Amino acid sequence: MLELRPNCEGCDRDLPFDSPDARICTFECTFCADCVAGPLKDVCPNCGGNFVPRPIRPAAALARFPASTRRITRAAGS
Repeated sequence: MLELRPNCEGCDRDLPFDSPDARICTFECTFCADCVAGPLKDVCPNCGGNFVPRPIRPAAALARFPASTRRITRAAGS
């Protein structure tokens, strides 16, 4: 099951569970569409993979399977 991380690892923008702007790689590294299209050029800086739009978990499933609240950010220059 996806973690549905709450923020962009690049710019720390909020990405709620239903955000259409969230992008993930195969390791669930999470970035916003602006970071992916801009500085990252569709390549994950953590694993080298590409990005796809993150699926949206139906609201009815959130009570049983809540989104993550753990924020992850990349260190400047890494």
